[in-house]
Amino acid sequence: MTTSPDLFEPTPTDQARPETPARRPRRLLVAGITAAAVVAGGGAAAYAGSLKSVTLDVDGELRTVTTTAGSVDGLLEAQGVVVDTRDEVTPGADSALRDGSDVVVRSGKQLALQVDGERTDTWVTALDADEALDVLSARGSDVRIVASRSGDRASLPVDLDVDGPVAVVHDGTAHVVGDGTDVADVATALDAADVELDRDDRVHVADAAAKDVAKDVAAAQKKADEADEADEADKADGAATQAAAQTEAPEVAVVVQRVETKDVTRKVDVEHKTTTKKDSGRYADLDAKVTRKGSDGVRTVVHEVTTVDGKVVKKSKVSDEVTKKPVTEVRVKGTKKRPSTPTSSGSTRDIGRQMAAARGWSGSQWSCLESLWTKESGWDASAQNPSSGAYGIPQSLPGSKMATAGADWQTNPATQIEWGLGYISGRYGTPCAAWGHSQSVGWY
Repeated sequence: MTTSPDLFEPTPTDQARPETPARRPRRLLVAGITAAAVVAGGGAAAYAGSLKSVTLDVDGELRTVTTTAGSVDGLLEAQGVVVDTRDEVTPGADSALRDGSDVVVRSGKQLALQVDGERTDTWVTALDADEALDVLSARGSDVRIVASRSGDRASLPVDLDVDGPVAVVHDGTAHVVGDGTDVADVATALDAADVELDRDDRVHVADAAAKDVAKDVAAAQKKADEADEADEADKADGAATQAAAQTEAPEVAVVVQRVETKDVTRKVDVEHKTTTKKDSGRYADLDAKVTRKGSDGVRTVVHEVTTVDGKVVKKSKVSDEVTKKPVTEVRVKGTKKRPSTPTSSGSTRDIGRQMAAARGWSGSQWSCLESLWTKESGWDASAQNPSSGAYGIPQSLPGSKMATAGADWQTNPATQIEWGLGYISGRYGTPCAAWGHSQSVGWY
């Protein structure tokens, strides 16, 4: 529906009275707004040319017009009101016009709806959102009018409530705005409640009695009533009056849903593996030796998560990759059988000769080793230096170092010899090198 710029300006044949009724009263398009009913017999022609006074209501804007038009269509044409198939005119456009007729025009507006969770569009001729929700309630148990967004602004093609306040529900609270007067649009309501919108926030209009907003609306109404009572008390110089004014209860609620979309990163441990290798040169009774320490890896998973008022409504995987590879732990387990415990110092030397030969130390190297440990301990597995505390055949200081070769290091010569050979190999390379150092400085 369109109207000319001088919609209600007087014309030579259609004279408007100077007085103008108050703006936007509630005027529903129902049977009864038919003061200009069709006249039997003569029809519209019977009234053409006669001067008559009619009330024209275009989307809530009322004006009393003096006209000679004989039909509703003639009146609308004379007033520059153009209607299309989605608009509603009561009575019909071809109905006769007589003195005292009421003509109501309602423009068609397209609304985006959410009905029981499903999105749809529809056309209505309701004057405001309150009236539209009443009409649309037959479509489902939960009907919402979805506001369109443009940057930080939200809007509807209809007003919120032409004759009452509205509730603004946001961030777990609510405010009643309008103070009993109309709140024209969504932007005005949000400004009045001091609510700012982010780019992704959603806005819709619902019945104030809807179950998910009713509690917040009731709390806001109570707060508004208490403010009114306090104001009345102030006016009465501190004496509260029994007739304290109360804010009219809102029929509709503007609901702001805070929407946030962000990437959420989660790190998950990737357990490392362990492998064990056999070593024929290591005694079987020793615990496995770790030659490479293992470590867990890390899998990084990124999801794009959308929340509405803190609740997750959508979650989609963005990436999933191992960002740190696990390291396999390597252990060595010996398979070598340990010689039995000797019963004499001579047999201790025999074990030493055998174990040194297994390392390739025979001939002169064995001679050096025999001389070294004869000097240190006389090949006595229980020998202990009274001053330093060095212990055993190789005179380990302290003796507990030899535990790395076996738990029986205190009594088993083979364990002591195994440790001592490893010590010489690691520090000096050969028994002769160790013997040469001992001869030079007195220790090795």
